Amino acid sequence: MARSTTRIMYIELKSGQQDKGPARIGRVTFSASGKTLYYRERSFQSSKGRGCGGNYFDVETDEEYWISGPKKNGQDRHWAGSGAVEIDEDVADEYWSEIRQCVPPKDRLVT
Repeated sequence: MARSTTRIMYIELKSGQQDKGPARIGRVTFSASGKTLYYRERSFQSSKGRGCGGNYFDVETDEEYWISGPKKNGQDRHWAGSGAVEIDEDVADEYWSEIRQCVPPKDRLVT
C-alpha cells in the first residue's frame, strides 16, 4: 500500500466570495495517485481549467477552492482579496519556523 503524502498548504474558498472567502493554512493529505487532496474530512480534485477562480473543487459540494503552497512572505491571498488567514493549531509551529522562517507573532494562529 502506498504511503500518503502530507504537506502544509493554503486553502481558500473561492465560490461566491469575491476573493474574500475564508482562508486557512493547514495540513493536506494527498491520495496515492496525487489526484485527490484531503483536508478536514473534505475531498478536493483539480479543476483542470474548468473553474473561474479556483484550481480545485470540493467533490461533494462542487465549490471552488484555491489550494497552493503557502508563501514565505505570507502574502497568500489574491491581491484584490482581504481578510485574515487562520492557521490550524497542529501546523502553526512548523508553519512559522519552516515556511515563514521567523518568530511567530503573539497570535500565532492568524496571519
